[in-house]
Amino acid sequence: MTHPSSPSPSEHHPALAAEDPELAALIGAEERLQAGTLRLIPSENYVSAAVLEASGTVLQNKYSEGYPGRRYYEGQQNIDPVERLAVARAKAVFGVEHANVQPYSGSPANLAVYLAFAEPGDTVMGMALPMGGHLTHGWGVSATGKWFRGVQYGVRQDTGLVDLDEVRDLALKERPKLIFCGGTALPRTIDFAAFAEIAHEAGAVLVADIAHIAGLIAGGAHPSPVPHADVISTTTHKTLRGPRGAMLMAREEHAKAIDKAVFPGLQGGPHNQTTAAIAVALHEASRPSFRDYAHAVVANAKALADALLARGFDLVSGGTDNHLILMDLTPKDVPGKVAAKALDRAGIVVNYNTVPFDPRKPFDPSGVRIGTPSLTSRGLGAEHMATVADWIDRGVAAARAEDEDALTKIRAEVADLMSAHPAPGLPTD
Repeated sequence: MTHPSSPSPSEHHPALAAEDPELAALIGAEERLQAGTLRLIPSENYVSAAVLEASGTVLQNKYSEGYPGRRYYEGQQNIDPVERLAVARAKAVFGVEHANVQPYSGSPANLAVYLAFAEPGDTVMGMALPMGGHLTHGWGVSATGKWFRGVQYGVRQDTGLVDLDEVRDLALKERPKLIFCGGTALPRTIDFAAFAEIAHEAGAVLVADIAHIAGLIAGGAHPSPVPHADVISTTTHKTLRGPRGAMLMAREEHAKAIDKAVFPGLQGGPHNQTTAAIAVALHEASRPSFRDYAHAVVANAKALADALLARGFDLVSGGTDNHLILMDLTPKDVPGKVAAKALDRAGIVVNYNTVPFDPRKPFDPSGVRIGTPSLTSRGLGAEHMATVADWIDRGVAAARAEDEDALTKIRAEVADLMSAHPAPGLPTD
């Protein structure tokens, strides 16, 4: 829902509005949409104004193939310190021996891990996509499943939890070169120590993909993989509240292989404006206030899960330990896609998602995936979660009844609460 007082694009993007008013209008509409809706997609967040500014600086104009002190281009007097700063901050925030901040995004970062440690045709192991894993963990439709032999583990049907005994049996049987732990729809704490024991016994390299939970780890709200994993892969947005980029972190013994795989193995010049924004986000993540934020994300997710359970929702694994909740809407007699689109019309932004052992197809699944990073960034607390759960409950019921008036009423209520909790980084009057 837009507000009459919302600024026009020309006020905050004057050069863009003058040069390309059509695009400026679309960006202005997106700013109003983000301001006026309740964003519950767990992989989304709001970056600070400082991160946003760093993303749009003259660093955009630079090419910097190579690494600090070893570039293939001259004129790097200011770029090298920027990258060194980002690397130093990553090492400090996560307590790692080596960090590479050049990967363009999470999937290329994971591809670099394959290039560093495996050969085409090697066996790799990860969580199955329908069970909550990621495409790049060896799933068939991904390049990682086409170029490597992917074997997958899942979760128990009765608990929704990973059965580590089954993971161990599979690893010892298949002897993969790489074992990935982590995923995109995992509501529970990852037992990095147990995965490390399994990887060691199977002779595999353990890769912890913490893209979703990096901010929680940085803020001490989730155990760290650093003592256990050989390599850590992460995006820099999501709970970390940085730009759309990625990092690879590793023990010093793997530093050369990782760096060589990123450049020249997969990429050319890094996106220096993104590197700068990563440095800003890591600076913010080092503050006590970010620790408070990370713990609030988890507290909000648990409160929201409890409120949804009280309203009869079926949550995969029965709840959450982190920022993410996965709901099976089968008992509500509403497909996930139908519910997600109805909630969107109600100003509640979620994504439809498969649930473990889902009988429906991925593009029309049974579930909905939600999370609390964005609403926590806006200052909503546990005291607001019953209201959020009530909106979801009413929205799902309205989807089932095809009641557009009910969705319109919810949207107005959402807009009122959002107006009282401005989002970081968005333009204001």
